[in-house]
Amino acid sequence: MPEAADILLSVEHLTMRFGGLVAVDDLSFAARQGDITALIGPNGAGKTTVFNCITGFYKPSEGRLALRHGEASAWSALETLTAGGKRSRKADGGALFLLERMPDYLVAQQARVARTFQNIRLFPGMTVLENLMVAQHNRLMLASGYTLLGVLGFPSYGAAERAAVERARFWLDRIGLTARADDPAGDLPYGAQRRLEIARAMLTDPVLLCLDEPAAGLNPRESAELNELLLSIRADGLSILLIEHDMSVVMQISDHIVVLDYGVKIADGAPAVVRNDEKVIAAYLGVDDEDVARVAAEVRA
Repeated sequence: MPEAADILLSVEHLTMRFGGLVAVDDLSFAARQGDITALIGPNGAGKTTVFNCITGFYKPSEGRLALRHGEASAWSALETLTAGGKRSRKADGGALFLLERMPDYLVAQQARVARTFQNIRLFPGMTVLENLMVAQHNRLMLASGYTLLGVLGFPSYGAAERAAVERARFWLDRIGLTARADDPAGDLPYGAQRRLEIARAMLTDPVLLCLDEPAAGLNPRESAELNELLLSIRADGLSILLIEHDMSVVMQISDHIVVLDYGVKIADGAPAVVRNDEKVIAAYLGVDDEDVARVAAEVRA
């Protein structure tokens, strides 16, 4: 487990049941500030269920999901927040949020957790630029006094709108889509749509970016472009939590990997450690527990 000073997200004893089915069973891990943390495992391992719990789409059956903003000293208030029954607490130069107590819209707005989905959810009929402006809707509505100042043409709203356009154009340049700013988003190649979706998520000003299989359907060139984009986002200090089946992406860019199998954590560590873990090898090849050592030896032979 990382030192408390490094932790951004702490997942403790997360369990998610659907009737008699236990989709996630007593999962604990921590994601460090400024790291790319990958959550991997075979199909049906429970990865997306974990994401749905973190982002407020599901309310966990058990467990604590804590996220901090600001100074690491904010963690000192975690037990007080838990005992008090509230969703969040400002503390020591930062703030803490208990995500399991928050619906999805508050996880996004207050805890500032942004998410993309396995299936692209752009607005295909809107332009590329308009998709990025939509991401800044809350900020613009606040600047408009919820339409009144905007309708009356107050200078403060005009300044906020120009700033939003500049932020959008910054991200268009960063993802290489400036020349296509006025094209419908649905006309973009698949890889470009993936990058646009990530840029749109970034324009919500997140402290944690959750990506659900961002490399799905990409060719090798597009995967390389995605890797470059994610590494540049990490270099800016943002933390990324990633679900991914493409092991070339995971092993190249991740700082930390958590492996699930049938909802249970079977490995947790650096890529070099996880790559050689016998249980991980066996889980991906679908062998029984008693055959783990034999199959691992055959893979390495």
